Amino acid sequence: MKNWSLLLLTAVITLLAACGSPENKVVEPESLFEVKDGVYTEYYPGRKAVKYRGPQDENELRHGRWFFYSENGVELSMTEYSHGKKNGDSFVRYPTGMMRYYGHYENDVQSGVWITYDEKGNVSQEKDFGSPSAPVAPAPVQ
Repeated sequence: MKNWSLLLLTAVITLLAACGSPENKVVEPESLFEVKDGVYTEYYPGRKAVKYRGPQDENELRHGRWFFYSENGVELSMTEYSHGKKNGDSFVRYPTGMMRYYGHYENDVQSGVWITYDEKGNVSQEKDFGSPSAPVAPAPVQ
């Protein structure tokens, strides 16, 4: 019996020594993004769900349609980019998936009519930002 106990104790000590103590282990930080074939993808911790995804140009700037997702995979927003600047349509959804607002950008500036919706899908506000390329009327002389 003593031989078995001694053998078991030796095996346990050997296993513990081989594993090392937890404080001596180096833990590599988790990489939460990757770029593959010019498409940037960022993940939530655990890399189980995509957070952001969209194409990049040759300078690694956003270029094309970029999407943002909730942790459970619901598409929450999309914005179009041109070489790092917002250019094109953009929308944001409530966590339920219902549209929150929709609008357009020109050269990183809101333009045209932006529409905001309540959580039931009813239009709650419309705001016209005009066109950033349109000439600005001079102020009246007093």
